[in-house]
Amino acid sequence: MAKVGVIGGSGLYQLEGLTNIEEQSLMTPFGEPSSNFITGTLDNIDVVFLPRHGKGHRISPSEINYRANIFGMKKLGVDAIVSVSACGSLKENIKPMDFVIPDQFLDRTRGSRMATFFTEGIVAHVPFAEPISREIAEILSGTCQELGLTAHPKGTYVCMEGPQFSTKAESHLYRRWGMDIIGMTNLTEAKLAREAEISYATLAAVTDYDCWYETEESVTVDMIIDNLNKNIVNAKKILQASIPKIGKLTAFSAVDAMKYAIITRKELIPEQKIKELDLLVGKYL
Repeated sequence: MAKVGVIGGSGLYQLEGLTNIEEQSLMTPFGEPSSNFITGTLDNIDVVFLPRHGKGHRISPSEINYRANIFGMKKLGVDAIVSVSACGSLKENIKPMDFVIPDQFLDRTRGSRMATFFTEGIVAHVPFAEPISREIAEILSGTCQELGLTAHPKGTYVCMEGPQFSTKAESHLYRRWGMDIIGMTNLTEAKLAREAEISYATLAAVTDYDCWYETEESVTVDMIIDNLNKNIVNAKKILQASIPKIGKLTAFSAVDAMKYAIITRKELIPEQKIKELDLLVGKYL
């Protein structure tokens, strides 16, 4: 059986249905994760849960230690990650309370986030044309259909920096580009998960129409949280039904993703860096 990781975003700070629950604190070569990891089992599948913004939602999207979070998942033996995230819609047919399982990302962060493990003497270029692991995405989409929930099985997620929401100019620009949803976190996670050879998919819960949608009511945090809280029950149902299916998969597309990615000659890589990255690429060095 595979081990399944769940990263909870706004509104999802714990995962019901787990048994044999333990809380694990760990340090990584990249610092401290957002919170302690919660481990347990769901229908005999080992699960690792982490709230990306920490307890009480105290960490901004720009301040999340993404490398520590993903490295921690790897250290705990996770094979696949389902990332649950709030998002805004950029299209009328993607309505608040819908779910989207995106298959592509567009990066609109400022480049200040550490989105790779490979720095300071080692260079790697991992394939990322298909950033989402379809084997997980298909399970999430199929589960939504089984539960009678409205879900869009593909789309492009614009990952903006935040923590401010979009300007109208930005929102209309993304619409002209043909983008589908917008959020602040998932692309960075997806990049690092691929480098860690962990299959990754996003379950995005639509909370609002972003600011392009002409209405007398402005998009506010209260509105977003209210909509997310209404949908979080469904998100948990999707997870509880999907995790056992993911855990029974026998093949994951991210396995061996780093096989040909490292281009630095081994004799030139600092010994400390080799030690630091042993968990990720020791089999290739």
